[in-house]
Amino acid sequence: MTTTTVWTRTDSPVGELVLVGDPGGALSAIGLPESPKGFTVDPGWRRDDAVFADAVRQLDEYFAGRRTRFELTYLPLGSEFRRRVWAALDDIPYGRTTTYGAVAASIGASRAAVRAVGGAIGANPLMLVRPCHRVIGADGSLTGYAGGIERKRQLLEREGAL
Repeated sequence: MTTTTVWTRTDSPVGELVLVGDPGGALSAIGLPESPKGFTVDPGWRRDDAVFADAVRQLDEYFAGRRTRFELTYLPLGSEFRRRVWAALDDIPYGRTTTYGAVAASIGASRAAVRAVGGAIGANPLMLVRPCHRVIGADGSLTGYAGGIERKRQLLEREGAL
C-alpha cells in the first residue's frame, strides 16, 4: 500500500513554512526552506493547500498573538524515546522557557541522558507547533534551533519569553 504525502506552503513572519503530512491533515513535518538546515519538497509529494487549511489558520493566529497552543493532529513518527521528548515539548507553556535538563527530568531520563534529549529536540520535525524553540541552555543561552538562532530569538520575543 502506498501512502500519499501532501504538502503546502504558507508565509510567516519568520519566513516561508512548508507543512507536510497525510491526506487527512495529520502533520509529519513543518520546515523552513530558508533555514540553516534547509527543507525541500520531495517531487513525489502532492501539493494540497486545502488539507492544511486549519493548520495554516492556527499558525496565522499564533503569529497574530491570538493563539498560544496548537490543536493539531500529528503523525506518530520517531522512536519511543523521541516521542516522549516531543510530548514533553508540548507541555512547555507559551511565553516560558525551560532547559534541556528540565525536559530530561520531566520524562524521567537520567542526567546522563541530557545529550540524547538534546538530540531528540534537535530532530523535532514539527518546529513552531511543537515548541522546541522554548528550550534553552542551562546558562540561559539560546542554543540549537533548526530554524537558526535568530528565528529562535524572534519566536521567544514574540511570545514575551525574552
